[in-house]
Amino acid sequence: MITGIIKSGHPTVNIIFRLSNQPDFTIEFVIDTGFTGDLSLPLAAVNLMNLPFLYELSANLTNNSWVDIPLHEAVILWNGEERVVNVLATGRRPLLGTALLDGYELTLQFTEVVW
Repeated sequence: MITGIIKSGHPTVNIIFRLSNQPDFTIEFVIDTGFTGDLSLPLAAVNLMNLPFLYELSANLTNNSWVDIPLHEAVILWNGEERVVNVLATGRRPLLGTALLDGYELTLQFTEVVW
């Protein structure tokens, strides 16, 4: 089971990245059920992490325009196991898409927590 929290009205989970010759580190992702890929990260983060480049992916945007988006590869810990995932280098915030949720049940409880 993967547990997250609601932050500012957005469901979030922490993803652990495993890069060669570096300690594991965590990035918080917003779960985006409108995104059908694995993960997306801002281009600056992908460049900083030096993720291996795979190819340019043509993507259709909501305004029906097409753009080429760099697709990279990363190793993450997902539900306690290493998993190789695709990472789109785009956008302003880390997003987790439905491809990574395939085979899982997503349950959300929008209850305000006072710390």
